[in-house]
Amino acid sequence: MNKQIFSENEFRIIPIRVSDRFKIMNWRNEQIYHLRQKKKLTTSAQDLYFNEVIEKQFSQSKPDQILFSFFHKDVFVGYGGLVHIDWKSKKSEISFLMSTKLEKTYFETYWTHFLILIEKVGFFELSLQKLYLVVYDLRPKLYPIIESSNYYLESHLKDGYNHGNRFYDIRTYTKHQK
Repeated sequence: MNKQIFSENEFRIIPIRVSDRFKIMNWRNEQIYHLRQKKKLTTSAQDLYFNEVIEKQFSQSKPDQILFSFFHKDVFVGYGGLVHIDWKSKKSEISFLMSTKLEKTYFETYWTHFLILIEKVGFFELSLQKLYLVVYDLRPKLYPIIESSNYYLESHLKDGYNHGNRFYDIRTYTKHQK
């Protein structure tokens, strides 16, 4: 990538910082119910992941994920990026996780602005043609945000995700570069 910082109003994303790893770990552990993560992360596992996976991707020309730290008014409030990047097909899944304690007040605002910023990366910086989100029927407040950002429902898999011996639907939302 030629550009490293993407901003819009009081929001910005920068390449993921090692210094944010433990906040990220805590958020992931607090919100494990809607992640693909199967067990709680430990500090040693988080260190290993950043050292073995994240660090190596900074030197790759076509990594399978590109992650960012997300800021509001210069305060670190979330992280996310492009994951499962398929460079040949020019598509990627979007991932985003925000501070658990800020969800009640800023859920819609942060999701909306993160999508704007990550689209700048995916569509304009990397020339991807398709961005998509895979969401479980655990956070219905998310669907209107995604839809108002002009993503369309591409697929809806009934009972595709098992959490706590209960099955939830999986929805995939897609947006194509114009």
